[in-house]
Order: sequence, then C-alpha cells, then structure tokens
Amino acid sequence: MSEGNVARSDDHSLAPPARPARCGIADPDSEFTFLRTSATDLPDPEPLLVNLTRSVIEVIAGARNLEQLSRWISEDVYTTLVKQTVITARARTLKGQNAVRPVVHVGTVHVQSPVDDVCEAVIMVQVGRTRARAVAIRLEGIDHRWRATSIGVL
Repeated sequence: MSEGNVARSDDHSLAPPARPARCGIADPDSEFTFLRTSATDLPDPEPLLVNLTRSVIEVIAGARNLEQLSRWISEDVYTTLVKQTVITARARTLKGQNAVRPVVHVGTVHVQSPVDDVCEAVIMVQVGRTRARAVAIRLEGIDHRWRATSIGVL
C-alpha cells in the first residue's frame, strides 16, 4: 500500500466546510428547499432593517399583528416573537394597561456582511421619550429576498 492512498489521522484541513447552495430541508431535490441568494442579487438591506426594527418594536408593544411580518422572518424568529408578545401582553394585563403604538425613532444603523449572502446589523432606536434600545438582526439571502433569521431586542 502506498503512502498516498492512506488517510492520515493528523491531516486536518483548516478551511471551513463549503456552504451548501441550499438550506432548510436536507433533500436537495425537494421543491420546498430554500435557495441561498447572493447579496449582489438582492436590494440594499438598510430600508428593510429600519422597517423591520420599527415593526418588531410595535409587535412586542402589542400594536401590530405578528403575521404582518411572517414573509420577512424565519420560523424560529416567529416562534420567539410569539413568546415575547405573550409575555408582554400578560404583563400589560396584570398592570391594567392597554396596547399603545409606541413612538419609535430609528437612530444609527450599523451593517456588516460576514459572508456573501448574510447581513448582520445593529439598529439603535429610541422608544418614546426615555427608552433607548438596540435591535440586532441577521438577514440571510433566501429565495431571492432578505429574510431575518435572528432578531434580538435589548
């Protein structure tokens, strides 16, 4: 047996594994598999980030229906936001408060692109007169549009 045909246990590649062209369902022949889209084939993400941030704050405040965002968010984000809206709705009920549309002023938007089809951003917002919040959003290019795969409101 020649040495070239033997796999060596200490031969580790430092390069990250190649990203699949498809994400979601493992079967690449499935019609329901999501296709990754390059950022060069997508519009500027900043307007979506600003609108999504404003909408998420309104959903959490109980002034907007979460289903309005379903086209732009992943299932995981949807589930997380449902839990968060239930918690805030319970807190409002215990305090005897009604849902009120908050006044949201979007401040700075910091955007990075760690990979071609991914956009990560932190958006600073002021809710009302006294409360400042940071919203972290990760957008991924899926099926020829941006989709939020992670949203965190701090």
